[in-house]
Amino acid sequence: MHIETFPIRNIGKTTVQTPLDLNTPFVTDDIQVFYDREADGAKESYQKEGKIHAFEKAGPRQKLFFDPHWCKAAILTAGGICPGLNNVIKGITETLIKIYGVPVVYGIPYGYAGLNPKNGFSPVRLDEVTVDGIHEQGGTILGSSRGSQDTGTMLETLVRMDINLLFCIGGDGTLRAAHELAQEILKRELNISVIGIPKTIDNDICMIDKSFGFETAVHATNPMITVAHNEAKGAPNGIGLIHVMGRDSGFIAAYSSLSNPHVNFCLVPEVKFTLEEGPDAFLPKLYERLKRRHHAVIIVAEGAGQDLIQGERQKDASGNLLNKNIGMFLKEQIKDYFKRNNFEVNIKYFDPTYLIRGIAAEASDSVFCLLLAQNAVHAAMAGKTDMLVGHWSDTFTHVPIEMAIKERKKIKPKGSLWRCVQMNIR
Repeated sequence: MHIETFPIRNIGKTTVQTPLDLNTPFVTDDIQVFYDREADGAKESYQKEGKIHAFEKAGPRQKLFFDPHWCKAAILTAGGICPGLNNVIKGITETLIKIYGVPVVYGIPYGYAGLNPKNGFSPVRLDEVTVDGIHEQGGTILGSSRGSQDTGTMLETLVRMDINLLFCIGGDGTLRAAHELAQEILKRELNISVIGIPKTIDNDICMIDKSFGFETAVHATNPMITVAHNEAKGAPNGIGLIHVMGRDSGFIAAYSSLSNPHVNFCLVPEVKFTLEEGPDAFLPKLYERLKRRHHAVIIVAEGAGQDLIQGERQKDASGNLLNKNIGMFLKEQIKDYFKRNNFEVNIKYFDPTYLIRGIAAEASDSVFCLLLAQNAVHAAMAGKTDMLVGHWSDTFTHVPIEMAIKERKKIKPKGSLWRCVQMNIR
């Protein structure tokens, strides 16, 4: 049986003895985590390709590429904020300084914009005092930004600062920029490791089970659903309409529906629906629900139903298509539909989007952030580059950035998750 590990780039040979205690459970590059988690999937891959795919397992290596005492590291956060960013910054900083003894750690302000001198931002020195207590804060102490910067300019800044280790915390766009930077570094044969830590509140990065901040987002949506339910039951034919994040993937809406079964309708980008005509028409089903139970709770992901709204969509600074406000659109469509049917409804609209993404991480997310941070540092010290730290089958893994950014992870309309949502809502 041939097992093929997804290829991880290395800067060079590892010859430096780690400063970690020799009783540490070290990991070698030969330890693999199977990509196909079910036997049938592995058999199918083997029959088609003659091989089974696997990830390289994350963790501390006994031999390093970098001598920690001669290293300088930099950390940046880019894209939209989400819970846990400060936890990751703190985890990386303290692992570098306290565990490996790296003497200098910089924070790059406002993402990749901070690596372009024309923007006038100065790096900040991070240490145990600087990051003390930041895990209790939402957002990022380093600031963030969208939009691209010239790869050559950013690389010149890293060389000028004598940076050996760069940690890029962000989503799809951030990882693309990290990949381009890592590729240019490898081309020039420079000794700079670029490690990505996947951040997306939407949980839509491929090749990983989950991204940090997602669990906190679901947890924070839960009380909003309860409030919407109370409002809906408190009025004749009351409707609680909740608009949540989910640009291309509806994981927050789906998991929130499962965590709080007050939800009666879950609308996500992956599952198309119509308003009044056809078997997937939403408004007639809402009508039937109100006639039967006299209240309803709806949760809608921001990317759902975009084909129903007229007009062109704009792009943000990172090149992502901006969604039109499906929540407000649905509110008006519901009002108009029931007015035409001479049926009184009372709609309460909730949009907790920015309330959710700006809060601090809850307990399980905080633990996850720390473990991601530690494994990112282990990988960088071993000379790994152009990769991100992932999580698969309850194990931390090394994932080539190029593979993770090929497409977005989405809910499978015929998969078990969506089937559970359909069974749960009523």
